[in-house]
Amino acid sequence: MIRSELVQMIASENSDLRLEEVERIIDEFFDAIVEQLAAGGRVELRGFGAFSTRERESRTGRNPRTGAPVAVSAKSVPYFKPGKEMRERLNS
Repeated sequence: MIRSELVQMIASENSDLRLEEVERIIDEFFDAIVEQLAAGGRVELRGFGAFSTRERESRTGRNPRTGAPVAVSAKSVPYFKPGKEMRERLNS
């Protein structure tokens, strides 16, 4: 499912909301998650899972075309841990 399909599904299930309102709600929801992660926080949605960040150390990679070593800087990456209810539904 892609973002536009999610918007359409929610809009069809909530006929009292216009499509533009649903898009704005979804944008605000995702923006809130990104802002919290960017601030170093954690977002937990009970029954769904938790979003957090993990730090990756700098390392030496290699260019796959030439094989030359390339310096890869340290960075934060998003991480998702599914909740217990989600795991149970996926494995039932």
